[in-house]
Amino acid sequence: MRLRERLRYWFDGTMDRGTPALIGWLALASTGLIVVVTTSVVLFTDEDTEAHGGWLGVAWMSLLRTLDPGTMGDDTGRPVFLALMLAVTIGGIFIVSALIGVLTAGLNARIEQLRKGRSRLFERGHTIILGWSEQIFTVIDELVEANQSERRSCVVVLADRDKVSMEEQIRLRVPRTGRTRVICRSGNPLKRADLELVSPDTSKAIMVLPPADPEADTMVIKTLLVLNNRVWQPSRPHVVAAVQDSDNLAAARLAAGRNGLVIDADDIAVRFIVQSHRQTGLSTVCNELLSFYGSELYIRAEPSLTGVTYGEALHRYELGTPVGLRRADGQLLLNPPMGTVIGEEDGVIVLAEDDLFIKLATRNHARIVEEALAFAQPPDLAPDRTLLIGWNGRVPKIIELLDSFVEPGSALDIAAPQRPVADVLVPYENLTVGYKYCRPTSRRSLEALDPGSYQHVLVLPDEGTDAEQADNRTLVTLLHLRDLEDRLGDPYSIVTEMNEDSNREVAQVTRADDFIVSSKLISLMLAQLTENRHLHDVLIDLFDPAGSEIYLKPATRYLRSGAEANFATVIESARRLGETAVGYRLGAQRGAPPAYGVHLNPPKAARLRLTEEDHVIVLAEEE
Repeated sequence: MRLRERLRYWFDGTMDRGTPALIGWLALASTGLIVVVTTSVVLFTDEDTEAHGGWLGVAWMSLLRTLDPGTMGDDTGRPVFLALMLAVTIGGIFIVSALIGVLTAGLNARIEQLRKGRSRLFERGHTIILGWSEQIFTVIDELVEANQSERRSCVVVLADRDKVSMEEQIRLRVPRTGRTRVICRSGNPLKRADLELVSPDTSKAIMVLPPADPEADTMVIKTLLVLNNRVWQPSRPHVVAAVQDSDNLAAARLAAGRNGLVIDADDIAVRFIVQSHRQTGLSTVCNELLSFYGSELYIRAEPSLTGVTYGEALHRYELGTPVGLRRADGQLLLNPPMGTVIGEEDGVIVLAEDDLFIKLATRNHARIVEEALAFAQPPDLAPDRTLLIGWNGRVPKIIELLDSFVEPGSALDIAAPQRPVADVLVPYENLTVGYKYCRPTSRRSLEALDPGSYQHVLVLPDEGTDAEQADNRTLVTLLHLRDLEDRLGDPYSIVTEMNEDSNREVAQVTRADDFIVSSKLISLMLAQLTENRHLHDVLIDLFDPAGSEIYLKPATRYLRSGAEANFATVIESARRLGETAVGYRLGAQRGAPPAYGVHLNPPKAARLRLTEEDHVIVLAEEE
């Protein structure tokens, strides 16, 4: 009995090995049946054995009848022979049926396993995205565009979701992927075993995408810890991540280690909001700068410019527009003094459509139209009044940053259903903050605010409700504000923050001056840093109040209104003012998507006429 139990335990153990073990047992049973029947035929039917070629011939016949029962229909011989062939045929029916069932079950199990996305990936030079949120579609779309010039590229998504569902959503939202293959794997990025599914050792970059979860930063930090504590062979790829709360930035950077880049999404969003609300069209400029569609920033070594000043280098490019320098020691200089000499190991920061479209001029430079140059008038630095409608957790940071931009004596009024906390309504260095009761979706409540007495109106979504519902309320507010503005004669600009990019497209009917979708801007920045980590300091400096920032200044500051010139003339006019011109915005195209009149890195020699309603986009120090 003990031996029988051990044999049964051993048999059960082999059966637990799955489909290969089952197939092996069925093959063994088939072999045993054929051997027994063939031996019986040889022992009991000598004449039939000789007639069918001996033991091997009978064995072959038995095998055929096991696989195909219909073969027996042509058998002739004595009753014993026929009975034995019938026995092998019947046995074969059961064995082959079982074999088909086992193969079908094994194949279905394999298909289900592939559907779950649990197979190991074998790729090299791919980009890994860890996590899933609404931002992933923007990120994938940008990476696809960034790799258009590559012969073969791959983006891999690892998230704790169904593989088929992820692939269907990506195909729906990003239908064209060109030469880039998008592969999904189902797994938890916080588990090392799941992380190995996407072959991290051979990847070129890893992006940790913050999930749509209240504990998003906690998950990002833990994922960074898992990556940082992993043993990498042969070397670790660069890791890019974002945190939503500024208080978690230090912990996230510590978890990421020396090779990780972590950006503060909250701080960057505040910078976008503050700078955009003061300059109509700036959000469109930022979107194009951060997107791989259109022109983006590159850092490129140009040994032939050694000894040339930065001001002279502005006219040395046939394709591309210089915006700054990166010194050999890593120091960044955006819009440096025009007399700054370019060193042999310095890199030039260039705005171009692609790194393949950066070209130094080999012939005469585009002609400067001297007679079209204007004499810049000192800007009117008067205090202004801003109306902020709505409330969310970013408002205190917005007020603090806005205070560093505005002129002394400026005012900001917060219009919201509930009075802000007392520590917000305090005197600032340049800004006076007040409060007015308002129900943002009420026309009567908005009229009572007297919006015509303000130069800028900023509308923020309510973070206390669902993102979609908050955007819906914002749309209603915008429609009321635009109608009021039309009746008052266009006295103020309207800038609003939206939660979802799809709602921004709907909101265009409101004809608001600017829409800021901070989540999309963060996604664009993450995609840029994934492709080129050296741009981190450039992008951070670009939106820092200290140093040079992006400005949209009246075109008549640089060219006489209506005078025929070219963009090379605009560059020269800005150069004489210590500024770097990177493009212009046409007022006549202000409401035309997708560029809304913004032209970055235009051809240097193309004819150009700018008027009072147009603006030149420059990098400049705040005046």
